[in-house]
Amino acid sequence: MPNKLKTTITNRPIWQIANEIHTDWKSVNYAAKPYLEAMECLVDINDNYGCDSGKLVVAYFLGNATQWKGEKAREIKRELNIMLKEK
Repeated sequence: MPNKLKTTITNRPIWQIANEIHTDWKSVNYAAKPYLEAMECLVDINDNYGCDSGKLVVAYFLGNATQWKGEKAREIKRELNIMLKEK
């Protein structure tokens, strides 16, 4: 059975994705919040935030964003996971 999930490469800046997350996720989990705030300063997943790589920031955000649910959450988490695997 073919996979019906859409897998496309994203070219959106990380800060734009972070803004969309803020719009959708009204009560950001305390553990995900610092990583979401760091994502607001990133353009590309290969950028750095202080001593942390963009990949690390995004991975930690995803690890702490399990409480964020819904269609938008699934779409954005999928997009971020694709970015982690592609770069």
